[in-house]
Amino acid sequence: MTQANTLLEVRDLAVQFVSGERQQTVVHDINFTIQRGETLALVGESGSGKSVTAHSILRLLPYPMARHPSGGIHYAGQDLLNISETKLRGIRGNRIAMVFQEPMTSLNPLHSIEKQINEVLTLHKGLRGKAATARTLELLELVGIPEPHKRLKAYPHELSGGQRQRVMIAMALANEPELLIADEPTTALDVTVQLKILELLKELQARLGMAILLISHDLNLVRRIAHRVCVMQQGRIVEQAECETLFNDPQHPYTRELLGAEPSGAPVDLPAGQPMLSIDDLRVWFPIKKGLLRRTVDHIKAVDGINFSLPQGQTLGIVGESGSGKSTLGLAILRLQASQGGINLQGQAIEKLNQDQIRPLRRQMQVVFQDPFGSLSPRMSVSQIIGEGLEVHNMGTLEEREQAIIAALKEVGLDPDTRHRYPHEFSGGQRQRIAIARALVLKPALILLDEPTSALDRTVQRQVVELLRDLQAKYNLTYLFISHDLAVVKALAHQVMVMKQGKVVEQGPAERVFAAPQNIYTQQLLEAAFMAPAR
Repeated sequence: MTQANTLLEVRDLAVQFVSGERQQTVVHDINFTIQRGETLALVGESGSGKSVTAHSILRLLPYPMARHPSGGIHYAGQDLLNISETKLRGIRGNRIAMVFQEPMTSLNPLHSIEKQINEVLTLHKGLRGKAATARTLELLELVGIPEPHKRLKAYPHELSGGQRQRVMIAMALANEPELLIADEPTTALDVTVQLKILELLKELQARLGMAILLISHDLNLVRRIAHRVCVMQQGRIVEQAECETLFNDPQHPYTRELLGAEPSGAPVDLPAGQPMLSIDDLRVWFPIKKGLLRRTVDHIKAVDGINFSLPQGQTLGIVGESGSGKSTLGLAILRLQASQGGINLQGQAIEKLNQDQIRPLRRQMQVVFQDPFGSLSPRMSVSQIIGEGLEVHNMGTLEEREQAIIAALKEVGLDPDTRHRYPHEFSGGQRQRIAIARALVLKPALILLDEPTSALDRTVQRQVVELLRDLQAKYNLTYLFISHDLAVVKALAHQVMVMKQGKVVEQGPAERVFAAPQNIYTQQLLEAAFMAPAR
């Protein structure tokens, strides 16, 4: 590739954060180039410096706390780190645009979609009124928003996750940039929506001839779209190569570790015991009320006639896209959501028990949520978090509780001496281990795992999957495992149930469902999750 074809060049870039007298260098001497029309991927685990590097290009770091002790970022004959703020404003969002990871926090909840896209067009192109609205409609159509004229007045919360991400891409493409920086653009999306967003980016790249800098820890995604890959570890690029070369012949040990971190292996080989959980025609319908008297005119059927039986020591994987009813089903089974139908736990019908009657049974059914940072109280120490259930159920003396907390931390591979620390002092993977310890300390029979690995890097996901398998084998645990990550489900589940719009479209032994899916929707999910199409 010629020098003339180089769009952006990063030379010896360092990033340092300063707090008082403390200095921490988080990016060390980074070098890479981006060619016109190509996709370069920066990959690595959380904390490797990917996003900090990408945000440096548009100077989006918290200056003056952040600074660049060395290096330069060269675009169109200018060093972006040294040009004036006025000149940078002409480039930012205009020639170089950015799509952020979480569209719900990136979009203004108080402004309509039309107003937010129009703002970009007004600032950079001077378009107003009908001209801006017409261009906004063009952009929404370009990114595949259905019936865009009906979406102009919509607010972010009225769109699905995939639609919000498409709006973010429309805003980024409003000025037909030369470079699009996509920072984990599909992390929070379902596999089928991920595939659509990727295909959209590839199509737009071909049409507009723009370059893409993709930030991701999802190597399946990278392999689908990238031309070249830079692997980052602890603020340094440890390997960079053409995409296929890197995947087929990785040179650095860390790259090999990343590529081998896909959850693998088979579910725990335990004999199926007596039915632990039986569900009979379970329904969760939310009324739609209209008119002055708020009469019920219809229902949203979030869970509609679900039936299954789960033996002790087995894992049921519940899969489907967002909005399919997976989490609502889990909450209904735990009696945290009102429902109709039969729920039988260890031979006891619990669907009609009131909260006082159900409370003693709660120690038998525990839950681990998706986001460990959100589900752990920041004001409680780890010891208090894990010990809370023991207190509620009056289990043991103070000394016995302390020993149970220590044992639970050891079980999940954490140092018991850290039990007096607080959640913010742990990594994402460690926080999820704390959440598992909190569930485990009560010695439950059934654990609901609601997307427990989706917020974690692949290497940490693999560790958590192996931990869950070890605990299941040791204690004959029964798991309800809710996820849209089919690689993780394949590694854990004995049975699989596929949900769509509140109904089960396919269920059966995991081996059969993964090898020979019968339903078209299941086939689409598996294709999106496991196929790596050629670029």
